[in-house]
Amino acid sequence: MVTIQLFTSVVLYLHYNVFSVTAWSVNNFLMTGPKAFLTYSSSVQVGAQSGIAECKHQFAWDRWNCPESALQLSTHNGLRSATRETSFVHAISSAGVMYTLTRNCSMGDFENCGCDDSRNGKIGGKGWMWGGCSDNVEFGERISKQYVDDLETGQDSRAAVNLHNNEAGRMAVKATMKRSCKCHGVSGSCSIQTCWLQLSEFREIGNYLKLKHDQAQKLDMDKRRMRAGNSADNRAAIAEAFSTITRTELIYFEESPDYCMKNVSLGLYGTEGRECLQSARNLSQWERQSCRRLCHECGHKVEERRTEIISSCNCKFHWCCTVKCEQCKQVVTKHFCSRKERSSAQLNNTKRRNRNHRR
Repeated sequence: MVTIQLFTSVVLYLHYNVFSVTAWSVNNFLMTGPKAFLTYSSSVQVGAQSGIAECKHQFAWDRWNCPESALQLSTHNGLRSATRETSFVHAISSAGVMYTLTRNCSMGDFENCGCDDSRNGKIGGKGWMWGGCSDNVEFGERISKQYVDDLETGQDSRAAVNLHNNEAGRMAVKATMKRSCKCHGVSGSCSIQTCWLQLSEFREIGNYLKLKHDQAQKLDMDKRRMRAGNSADNRAAIAEAFSTITRTELIYFEESPDYCMKNVSLGLYGTEGRECLQSARNLSQWERQSCRRLCHECGHKVEERRTEIISSCNCKFHWCCTVKCEQCKQVVTKHFCSRKERSSAQLNNTKRRNRNHRR
């Protein structure tokens, strides 16, 4: 099992100590690996942070918005959940670690790693051949897998699901790579090109995995066979359930809780008090529907709040050498989900039910 609590501790520390990154400890990541992995510790740190930051971006206007409590992957029974949302957490965290290791390798940050030139000189297609400095994703994949997957020591169905989603995250890094080319020829005729593979922006990987989250497949587990624990029958049931799933797909086998409602035991805060978007410019359709999704469909109303913001404006340079600015005030309107006020009849019905319940 990938202990996402380790990723969470990284993110929480960095969230409150953004300017003291060097103080971060990766001892938990290194407990199962060789001491040589200390070389990669800062890359793992940054990769874990970028993965969770991307999770928060992708789900900013969803009912589940990648809260810190959910990253601990615990349920009210003390067991890790295997929902659609946690499948994304595993995938994006694994992708973040692999992405950063790959990028730092290509930048020459590691003595034992550099560009992938294994295909250089080979024909890639009509009018182009491999050359240049391709990002070494094989290195990033191998090291990140040892960091992440080796922490998954369980043999149960949850461990199998977590490992699969870790792999799907790494596959996403490969699937989103882009080909870059340089022209060669007389007088810039571009008669032939040399091309290499580069990592895409991490946002593209996040978009790719968000789509996989929306299309995630639910496993149909034979629970009677799974009760056997770490037995041959249990392992056979897991293998059978995975037989039709491709490596690139996210999977889960537990239904998600109701993210509208607050549930302290599950670490869910509900949508009351959440901001939503209603009238800002250049909104996507998903963002425009956020008030309906977070407020109305969860039984709340939309409350409009006006806030005065003071900022510097009309700045002018004065010789020599100062910049003087005016203080401008701007009223900003924001929208939040607010609890509906219940009518007196509803309050009386609630009191009546409570009295009957006590009898």
